[in-house]
Amino acid sequence: MLELALEQIVNGLLVGVIYTMMALGLMVILGILNVINMAQGEFYMLGGYMSFVATALLGLDYLSSIAFAMLAAAAVGILVERVAVRPFLARPPYVAFLSTLAVSMILSDGAQLIFTPDPQNIATPFPLNPIVIGPIDLTVQNIVIFLIASTIVATFAAFLKYTRLGMAVRALAKDHDVALLMGIDADRIHTLTFAIGAALAGAAGALVGAMFGVYPSMGELPLLKGFSLVIMGGLGSVGGVLAAGLTLGVAEGLTAGFISSDLTNLVAFVLLIAVLLLRPQGLSGRRLSRG
Repeated sequence: MLELALEQIVNGLLVGVIYTMMALGLMVILGILNVINMAQGEFYMLGGYMSFVATALLGLDYLSSIAFAMLAAAAVGILVERVAVRPFLARPPYVAFLSTLAVSMILSDGAQLIFTPDPQNIATPFPLNPIVIGPIDLTVQNIVIFLIASTIVATFAAFLKYTRLGMAVRALAKDHDVALLMGIDADRIHTLTFAIGAALAGAAGALVGAMFGVYPSMGELPLLKGFSLVIMGGLGSVGGVLAAGLTLGVAEGLTAGFISSDLTNLVAFVLLIAVLLLRPQGLSGRRLSRG
């Protein structure tokens, strides 16, 4: 029993840090542009397919394919921001919401036409033989994926905190009008924000795709869970979203191990309701505001 619990907790931490990447992309776009990006799930799916294309058709190794997936997702994110979001920022928020929803449908249908609905597997060089650490069985692939995801999350947090562009992003999120008066180029930050958000989702899709395969609808549930994590963690808090993501991953793992794997997708929404009832301000106790 203890061995199963420990194994499910470790697996949950792996899944949780990938959920965090998805949620951070949603958080930064929502915080800066005040846009609920319904295409984020398709950026996630696109990252998985771009990793598949890079390894299967371009001959890149798996680690390089993750970078390729992030760049491809970021490029599409920039295009979406310019064409489907920026023209509608001055209009009511639901207009941009519907625009990104339309983009998500276009990308999803396009993926089905190009790649077919059948799942595709991403080739990785890692051995599948388990590594036994005490009562826990791990694979090299899962360890590497966890380290990559953790590094990406840490790099994003450091970017926001220590770089000039990151400070500009935080200033624009904190008080939009004051940031403009200080000379911050809002259009440039909007584009950067969408590129970063899409790249985070693309990386998450490439990492998950190596474990579970890639298919056109793979981003639907991660999108909903990502929104749940943004609310649970507290909008604007990387640490809060990370805590929420890890909590969700562990809760899903324990639910699958001790109750039923059929119920794991309900866990995010049960936790969301619990957090809203007990701590409406989110786990971080802070909210990011738009001036």
